[in-house]
Amino acid sequence: MNRYPLWKYLIVLAAVIIGFIYTLPNFFGESPAVQIAGAKTSVKVDMGTLQRAQDVLRTEGINATGAYFEQNGPVGAVRIRFDSTDTQLKARDVLEKAFNPDPADPSYTVALNLLSASPDWLTALGANPMYLGLDLRGGVHFLLQVDMQGALTGRYDALSNDVRTILRENRVENAGIERDGLSVVARFASAQARDSALTALRTRLPEMVFTTSSAGGTEVLTGRLTDTAVTEVQNNALKQNITTLHNRINELGVAEPVIQQQGADRIVVQLPGVQDVAKAKEILGRTATLEIRMVEDSQSAQNALAAGTVPFGLERFEDTDGRPLLLRRQVLLTGENLQDAQPGRDQQTQQPSVNLTLDAKGARIFRDVTRDNINKRMAILLFEKGKGQVVTAPVIRSEIPGGQVQITGSMNAQEAADIALLLRAGSLAAPMNIIEERTIGPSLGAENIKMGFYSTLYGFIALAVFIMVYYHLFGIFSTLGLTFNVLLLLAALSMLQATLTLPGIAAIALTLGMAIDSNVLINERIREELRAGLPPQQAIHQGFERAWATILDSNLTTLIVGLALLAFGSGPVRGFAVVHCIGILTSMFSSVVGVRALANLWYGRKRKLQSISIGQIWKPKQD
Repeated sequence: MNRYPLWKYLIVLAAVIIGFIYTLPNFFGESPAVQIAGAKTSVKVDMGTLQRAQDVLRTEGINATGAYFEQNGPVGAVRIRFDSTDTQLKARDVLEKAFNPDPADPSYTVALNLLSASPDWLTALGANPMYLGLDLRGGVHFLLQVDMQGALTGRYDALSNDVRTILRENRVENAGIERDGLSVVARFASAQARDSALTALRTRLPEMVFTTSSAGGTEVLTGRLTDTAVTEVQNNALKQNITTLHNRINELGVAEPVIQQQGADRIVVQLPGVQDVAKAKEILGRTATLEIRMVEDSQSAQNALAAGTVPFGLERFEDTDGRPLLLRRQVLLTGENLQDAQPGRDQQTQQPSVNLTLDAKGARIFRDVTRDNINKRMAILLFEKGKGQVVTAPVIRSEIPGGQVQITGSMNAQEAADIALLLRAGSLAAPMNIIEERTIGPSLGAENIKMGFYSTLYGFIALAVFIMVYYHLFGIFSTLGLTFNVLLLLAALSMLQATLTLPGIAAIALTLGMAIDSNVLINERIREELRAGLPPQQAIHQGFERAWATILDSNLTTLIVGLALLAFGSGPVRGFAVVHCIGILTSMFSSVVGVRALANLWYGRKRKLQSISIGQIWKPKQD
């Protein structure tokens, strides 16, 4: 009756072993480290970078306790671990000088970081510690203000180009088109030309509202975005900035950063574990813009380039290999016209390619440009820190309608993925300013961990003492089940790489209380069966069986609330909900399966069981 088959005992044993192994990395702490990542899209970080860093440190006599190369999608980073912060700082300075000989134009980001100090054999098993939130690990908190005025200005600049293109296609003569503040102003010599332009523009630009006026014998047409279009521009700018920030923070190697919208025009960025605040500010505040221009490959231009001069109307840039190029100043398209960019392969040649998707306006402009410039080169430029670099410069082979563009050339699959990532989210849609900055030191985070740990530990000890005094041997079973529950919970959080915060520690403490509540229900149910006169073996069996329905109901209702917090909460509330929901599941398994396995193992082998150690069984007095 109270005997588990062998396979059930093996399941419980396997759960204990797995829980112990995956909980273990959380007790090794973290070691100071230095991370090397590419500061430019043209700079690749690979195993060669790791070897170069190790050679530099070896030459300087600096010992590292571990060195790794990690590939996170198209972004790679080298991470080197040290035994002390003094060694870490010395290594950072040495690597900075070696990898960035020109401080004014750094090619690599060399940042301070923290890495898990777990042994290599645990890491090889995939056993990694939980991520710690800002309140436990320390780090920096930024509140960024997005310049919505800048986003709208950029949109109106693009619209003024669209207006020129539409009027040219419809052969409507005009006396000039320009952006005037947050509006597009077009001037005409006659009212008839103005009305023709109004008809064409209303059809092609439904997001704009146009008004007419006259000034000094000139007919004026003024266009402004509708309120809905303004809101859409602002929302898109906010979303693109958040996406771009995610990619930039990869350079710092931050585990589980928090990047989320706050209000209509603000972004909260929390970077747990970041020690180099200046480097974080530099990366977050970096501005970048994407442009498409034509390459000037004429013989006269090449002669001037060879002579070290730049003809009027052209600009000199370098491609990713350092070769000089002359580009026309006219900007054909910007990153605003790009909807998506994905790596792929050419269906005919099977060469790696980058597939671009342009919006409707960008597709029209691109069609005209490619039709008029067949066999000429077109350059895709990225401007960062005021310096432009040519990402790629493909040759136009034919007119490209429809807004689906494929770029091929001398690139491998990895370079195609890098270029796609850059084009997709390489630039900010609007400038941002840091309006609030808070730094939480590692010592304060360690103090929070210490207080949270001791509060949970003391609560556990108090529960264990009470339950063992009140329920005797079954209290010991419950205490072991409680330990099993904590082990499973921490292992599950570690395997999921969840982020633990102070509210998460509070959820662990709550889980202990709920788990012991299940054991109280089981023990009291066994006592009731004994009071009813059932023999001990049958009382144990009936106690576990009949308590299960009550345990399931109580935990299920609590789980529903936890799932609601998980679905609709954010920040600390969501962190609490994650631990809470996982804790409910582990507590049900540990109390119903784990504790019963202990009871069956102890009492199940006794055929003539006369009594069990479950404390005082109070019986009602007989009248």
